[in-house]
Amino acid sequence: MKKRLLLPASSFIGELKRRKVFGTAAAYAVAAWILLQIGEVTFEPLHLPDWAMTALVIVAIAGFPPALVISWFFDISTKGFKRDTGSARAAPYGASSPTAIASPSIAVLPFVDMSPDKDQGYFCEGVAEEILNALTRIEKLHVAARTSSFQFKEGSGDIRKIGEQLAVQTVLEGSVRKAENRLRITTQLINVADGYHLWSKSFDEELKDIFAIQDEIARSIAESLVETLSPHEQSAIRSRSSADVLAYEYYLRGRQFFNRFRRKDIEFARQMFHQAIEIDPEFGLAWAGYADCFSFLIMYVDPQASYREEANKASQKALDLSPELAEARASRGLAYLICDEYAEADAEFERALELNPRLYEAYYYYGRARFHQGDLDKAAELFAQAAEVNPEEYQARALRVQVLRGLGRVKEATQEAQDVLTVVEKHLEWNPDDARALYLGTASLIVIGDTKRASRWLERALEIDPTDSVLLYNVACNFASLGQSDKALDYLEQAIKHGTVSAAWMRNDEDLAGVRDNPRFEALLQRLTST
Repeated sequence: MKKRLLLPASSFIGELKRRKVFGTAAAYAVAAWILLQIGEVTFEPLHLPDWAMTALVIVAIAGFPPALVISWFFDISTKGFKRDTGSARAAPYGASSPTAIASPSIAVLPFVDMSPDKDQGYFCEGVAEEILNALTRIEKLHVAARTSSFQFKEGSGDIRKIGEQLAVQTVLEGSVRKAENRLRITTQLINVADGYHLWSKSFDEELKDIFAIQDEIARSIAESLVETLSPHEQSAIRSRSSADVLAYEYYLRGRQFFNRFRRKDIEFARQMFHQAIEIDPEFGLAWAGYADCFSFLIMYVDPQASYREEANKASQKALDLSPELAEARASRGLAYLICDEYAEADAEFERALELNPRLYEAYYYYGRARFHQGDLDKAAELFAQAAEVNPEEYQARALRVQVLRGLGRVKEATQEAQDVLTVVEKHLEWNPDDARALYLGTASLIVIGDTKRASRWLERALEIDPTDSVLLYNVACNFASLGQSDKALDYLEQAIKHGTVSAAWMRNDEDLAGVRDNPRFEALLQRLTST
């Protein structure tokens, strides 16, 4: 891929604004006009020669270009001239330099648990994630994805090296000490280039003040890195969490379980979100999380009518409480999806992306919705956008490989498979027990022809969670791709026995193309559509 040598017009204009060139031009024009007015009024009474006014005009005009050049290279303020070293910039995925794009950038690391019993890891990660999510709502600020930055746990290495690896120019790190109802949080924003602190602060407060602390940290970082915040951005970075700290703690535990994606973890997440809304019935985010659990249970575990009803009720409640919350819109779209109400689902996903164009889940769920409808071109596009928003998340990339194969775009699928494996292998270094990464990565191994390693990855995945219906379905797909039809159908039967499978997804899944004409496949499909 060729490197860009010039900034695009939008980025160049943005850089002119950041370096205050437009402001300097306006200020210079006003100052020059005032000076010429003074000259016109005073030169004649002072009996200065006629050429003096001409000279003043020439000097005023000649000084304009140097003033613009100086404002480009130097930060001009009441404190004098300071060399402009460039705003914090983040490189696109795969770039080697943190100065590749012209926007301030930051990575938020998981906060270190300094509590006496070291049992507050979920809380520490949750606080850091809330700050990260708030910062993503600032249009001019590039924020490294959670899956990228959260792999760097306590003692992971030098901050400057971490920043370079994540292609950001600033890194936020912190620690949390939580004991009973007391909370001590220490945070520091570090400049990757030299390792110096740009901002730091400690908070020693009661637990109930956690939301105000998160808001202050997010606001202070934003003000340090971005020149101005719009009123919408100032409002958007404020905490959207519950007013009740205990409800918030249950919500954070639920988020931690839900991110693991396994069936038993989804059930644990559902219990945590339920506890949160029992304590605070007005907690919109918890209602959205609760709804998503039922939607996932419908898709992967058991298509009970009661689950579908709960997903609908909870997602609508989240929307009623927080109509401008992108997560609530995405949750409502997912609830429509499991009811096969595709037009309504698409509308909600579109609205979610209007509210937050950087919400990975909205692109990912929307892509799945289009796949269910057989619109593979749109699904491929949405999965690509999801990967763009979160370059270190492997799921959308892996599913895109499957979609590209279905479209007959084999060359693209092969290239994408290589990219998937790069991301998955990096993920497995930090999460060796992630069975989903193994079985989705296996599909890409098959595409590039590495069948030996594909078999090993399948074995490892099955050892980790042999009864998970999602895993069993994907194992079936992989065996079908390997041409082992009997094994594929055996595992497909097991997937349905231990959970459920979407009939619409099965019909459009190109990985199962080799078994579609098999009577056993037809019988399984009939069983699903008759329930």
